[in-house]
Amino acid sequence: MSAAPSTGQTTPGAVSPKPTLEKKPVKFSNLLLGAGLNMFEVTTLGQPLEVVKTTMAANRGDSFAGALSRIYGRGGVLGYYQGLIPWAWIEASTKGAVLLFVASEAEYWAKSFGAPDFVSGISGGMAGGVAQAYATMGFCTCMKTVEITQHKIAAKGVKPPSTFATFMDIYRKEGIRGINKGVNAVAIRQTTNWGSRFGLSRLAEGGIRKVTGKEDGTKLNAFEKILSSGLGGGLSAWNQPIEVIRVEMQSKTDDPNRPKNLTVGKTLKYVYSNNGMKGLYRGVTPRIALGVWQTICMVALGDMAKEAVEALTGDKVTAKH
Repeated sequence: MSAAPSTGQTTPGAVSPKPTLEKKPVKFSNLLLGAGLNMFEVTTLGQPLEVVKTTMAANRGDSFAGALSRIYGRGGVLGYYQGLIPWAWIEASTKGAVLLFVASEAEYWAKSFGAPDFVSGISGGMAGGVAQAYATMGFCTCMKTVEITQHKIAAKGVKPPSTFATFMDIYRKEGIRGINKGVNAVAIRQTTNWGSRFGLSRLAEGGIRKVTGKEDGTKLNAFEKILSSGLGGGLSAWNQPIEVIRVEMQSKTDDPNRPKNLTVGKTLKYVYSNNGMKGLYRGVTPRIALGVWQTICMVALGDMAKEAVEALTGDKVTAKH
């Protein structure tokens, strides 16, 4: 007997198979792309903007021009690159890997509990941001801030100790907690950064698609991608008070009125009582500029870097930039 021909119709009452949930692989090519773009970003304009931002947050009476003058006065052009080697390089080359590994895992588990793509994406980013803080960014931001703010020692005519001498001195006196001072503030900053940057970028992208008539999913051009990501990055600076708190907690500035054993809450109260709400937003201008520069590096240079990494590794890059 010949088999009955298939009609291609689903049997009534049959349940369509649920799509298999797969964990996104973390490829070496993705890690290499992220590390390369981060290293380029921080070595060009990234670290100078970071130094200006930190100087303004630590010296809250300084204007933007005053901060530029202060930095130049303590080290000339090289003053703008304080903390670049090794701390900013260590941070730039490792934070992307930490983010990708943890965000991929967190996004997978969020989806396994039924979270939609948008929510699972934010969850992954926020979890990755917290992991960045505790795994690598905590001690790196602490040591960068120490280097940038210990210029008052030099002002007294005493030569400041070297980077590693400072690191070992803090470690001997305060242990792991000392070199990770302010890490809780870093974690709050990173998780709110990633959550708001993701959400605001998608919001901006939706507006751009409406204006340009690309609501059907047509690919955005380079300028439109930079604009949407830049708006997301710039508007994410709403949490600048957390950054000012982080800088104050890690600062080597001497003030007899400053409370000992600073916590996030104590630091918030100290900064607000001395400088008011305006003090909590010191350094927001260079931080917005830093967000825009990071966006330009990741989006505008991303395609060129992607091609170079694929040629080098022979592996297709799947990371978004």
